[in-house]
Amino acid sequence: MRKLLSGLGRKGGNVKTIGMIGGMSWESTVSYYKAINEGVKQNLGGLHSAKISLVSVDFAEIERLQHLGEWGQTADILGDAARAVEAAGADFFMICTNTMHKVADEICSKVSIPLLHIADATAEQLVSDGVKKVGLLGTQFTMEQDFYRGRLTDKFGIEVVIPDSAQRACVHRIIYEELCQGKVKATSRDAYLSIIQDLQAQGAEAVILGCTEIALLVSQQDTNVPLYDTTEIHAKAAVQLALS
Repeated sequence: MRKLLSGLGRKGGNVKTIGMIGGMSWESTVSYYKAINEGVKQNLGGLHSAKISLVSVDFAEIERLQHLGEWGQTADILGDAARAVEAAGADFFMICTNTMHKVADEICSKVSIPLLHIADATAEQLVSDGVKKVGLLGTQFTMEQDFYRGRLTDKFGIEVVIPDSAQRACVHRIIYEELCQGKVKATSRDAYLSIIQDLQAQGAEAVILGCTEIALLVSQQDTNVPLYDTTEIHAKAAVQLALS
């Protein structure tokens, strides 16, 4: 398979252009860009890199609308971004954040190219690994609302457990006040690791790092609980689709 893909890459054809809607936050978009290009290089070798159409939005605007509950306006902004990456030649697109998949259907309605859904990519990996009950960390929107948890359960049969209300507030605060602003604190890592242990005590076989910034703070070397980094999983799926 690698030899076949390498041959295709050298001909310059058959490698799809990945549309990325980033900037939510740009801290994690950097991780996406790096992982996708490294994945393409690993498969094709040499000087190969990914074909990417990237639109990066202003996260301050998105964050304000999120907390006002103005999700329709966020969908309009990201819908414009999706149209832009499509116009720039993207064959499919990805929303480089978990939370904004809340308005994925509205965004998809504005373009003709398909969405590589972050929850689907993550769930497929969990199913492949035989994980039936998983803990979920993310923004309060992602942890508490049904657009993410419900998709994992209804479409893939995965039971989802979440932290208690105080822990959810802690996780959410650290994401917005620290990680999205490039601040990585040991005390916050300790708080997350404690919450991860509590999720395991509730029966979680693994924990989803369901915000694309969380992997900036916590990694597998920090805990014996299996972690599923949605940024890494989503980027890997994008590479596979681009090279398929």
